[in-house]
Amino acid sequence: MSHREGFLPHCPTIALFTDLYELTMLQAYWASSMHQEAVFSLFTRKLPQERNFLLACGLDDALSYLEDLHFPQQALDYLHEQEVFQEDFLHWLSEFRFEGDVFALPEGTVCFANEPLLEVVAPIGQAQLLETYLINQFHVQTMAASKAARIVLAAEGKRVIDFGLRRIHGIDAGLKAARSFYIAGVQATSNVLAGATYGVPISGTMAHSFIQAHDNELDAFRDFARAFPQTVLLVDTFDSLQGTRKVIKLAQELGADFQIRGIRIDSSDLKALSFDLRKELDQAGLNGVSIFASGSLDENVIQDMVASGAPIEGFGVGTKMGVSNDAPYLDMVYKLASYAEKGRLKTSTNKATLPYQKQIFRQEGENEYIEDILAAFSENHPGRPLLQQVMHKGERLPAGRETLAEIKDRAQNELAALPPALRGLDPASQVYPVRTSSYLEQEATRIRAELLDTNNS
Repeated sequence: MSHREGFLPHCPTIALFTDLYELTMLQAYWASSMHQEAVFSLFTRKLPQERNFLLACGLDDALSYLEDLHFPQQALDYLHEQEVFQEDFLHWLSEFRFEGDVFALPEGTVCFANEPLLEVVAPIGQAQLLETYLINQFHVQTMAASKAARIVLAAEGKRVIDFGLRRIHGIDAGLKAARSFYIAGVQATSNVLAGATYGVPISGTMAHSFIQAHDNELDAFRDFARAFPQTVLLVDTFDSLQGTRKVIKLAQELGADFQIRGIRIDSSDLKALSFDLRKELDQAGLNGVSIFASGSLDENVIQDMVASGAPIEGFGVGTKMGVSNDAPYLDMVYKLASYAEKGRLKTSTNKATLPYQKQIFRQEGENEYIEDILAAFSENHPGRPLLQQVMHKGERLPAGRETLAEIKDRAQNELAALPPALRGLDPASQVYPVRTSSYLEQEATRIRAELLDTNNS
């Protein structure tokens, strides 16, 4: 299945998934014969207060988009109807293909404010056009992976399942979020399409409506267990304690044929309730029946449960992970860093940028990361260079063809290498150090002074 199939059924092409000004600028570049090479950098200006790190995600979709990007006749006809674009430009656009290079953080890499997740090196019009789609995809997927990473860290090895699909903002986000959650360490999803598309394990059992449709809760358990002998039964439709006692009665009825794996609680004081239900199950000899919790969970609630020793073996996390409720957006931007072999930057207050194509050098201790150096791509510094070339002249390179398993493994290794204070849920007393190289700082100062002279003359 294509990464876009079915999500924009009335759209003539994904190429129109853009802000109008990307196309008007593209025509202006074309009309001015501005076709020289540019570098654009995609990064997050600052981390949300609730985040100590981000987990980069979204590269695979970005590369698929770049491989396929073109304007079919239906799209050109629509642009013609707007009476904004010149006919010669639309003819040029009919032959548009992305022919640039892309350098990026591998998906699942931990990153910080002002560090490029991706850099595009291409003729300026080609690179400019990509802005909307690239921010859209990196934003939602990085935001989702970063939230899920916090939840997985709080669970301390206990099972976490994604239940968020029904309240995530739209079909595309729901699909991409499930993949991002899995990369961050979530073990399965209720999202069947994500399972079919990406190979993410799927998980799910029953809703309260199945219980309510029966005249008797025990009859509902009997019917569902007959259809799915190794399922997890939802016990809180009416009263969790009584529901659990009905599961115990079912076990007595079925004897050796009883194969129920667990019970799920979705309301009330989940922490206190889990102790009471565990006691009931153990007294009945059902030590192998686990307790699974869901219902308005986030990392803080999960951390509290785990710290208390609550006998809960897994968590179904929905809305608050799905929409990243505490940090629902990132200050992610896509900015010009060079054009025609000259460094370019913004000097706006609180929005200043750095020039040139860049590289990140990560300093690593024996067990954890120590510091990153943000430098010009031409520089050499100690440490592991993070940005890798993933596309050359519009063709995806092997570094851009990783499997989901490889990305997931990287994410777990990256999270394990974070300093402990950054893995915690509270804002760290000291942010992770990202140091700009002296050369890049000096060049930014020089170019800023030149801009001041030029624009004040």
